[in-house]
Amino acid sequence: MLVQAPWAMNRIDGHPLENLLDTALLIKAAIMGVVEGLTEFLPISSTGHLILTGSLLDFSDDRAKVFDIAIQTGAIFAVILVYWQKIRDTILALPTDRQAQRFALNVLIGFLPAAVIGLAVYKTIKVHLFNPPVVAGAFIIGAFVILWVEKRAKLVPRIQNVDDMRWTDALKVGLVQCLGMIPGTSRSGATIIGGMLLGLSRKAATEFSFFLAIPTLIGAGVYSLYKERALLSLADLPLFGVGLVVSFISAWLCIRWLLRYIATHSFVGFAYYRIAFGLVVLATAWSGSVTWAA
Repeated sequence: MLVQAPWAMNRIDGHPLENLLDTALLIKAAIMGVVEGLTEFLPISSTGHLILTGSLLDFSDDRAKVFDIAIQTGAIFAVILVYWQKIRDTILALPTDRQAQRFALNVLIGFLPAAVIGLAVYKTIKVHLFNPPVVAGAFIIGAFVILWVEKRAKLVPRIQNVDDMRWTDALKVGLVQCLGMIPGTSRSGATIIGGMLLGLSRKAATEFSFFLAIPTLIGAGVYSLYKERALLSLADLPLFGVGLVVSFISAWLCIRWLLRYIATHSFVGFAYYRIAFGLVVLATAWSGSVTWAA
């Protein structure tokens, strides 16, 4: 029996639509890559935006959900590029430099809670929490948390630079990152706003969120690809390649913009955006136009 490749081509009146279908799929992959890259590191939940965009593009089957997680790796390459000197210097100095060792250990400690808790509760979250009230509620509650934390931001932060963090600070931020597993919460939002609440400066919290994303999102991507490998084939490579490249470029632009933005702005604007998006979730769910499920 001949098995069709994923997203296999259709034929009408005997004429292949392969080129048209391939082009349409690649355009969808590029759009999803843009959405992933622009939302992954902002406190607005990339997952929520990918679900909405995927539904609007009719790009939301099981294979597309694997695609959504896999293209996070492209966004992570953007972090590595922006902070390449810091990462390279840390790796080279690891054998002898205590500061480099402490920084690397902090990233590892911050990553461990998500790795352990994520594996334990992933299925439960997928079954019970991917529904409109939870997603919309997380968006809106997260917005009010941002507004509350920003009112406290006038206090002098205890930690100005990521190199000044203690292992206990990294562990606390890592535990807060686990809140990002709740659909609509935002991993970046949890780590940045949580870090500020724990005494990190806006810049230190944002940068540690970037560094923490490297093992977290690469791990999630590898795990998802391995777990759902039966759904994939070599025919999917162009689609995933476009998504990764576009995600990388848009994330690189977003990171550079965000670092300039936080130098003179607060996150209040993102809070109001979250409230509006939460209402969009409820409206689209009520109308039946979007299925808010993992």
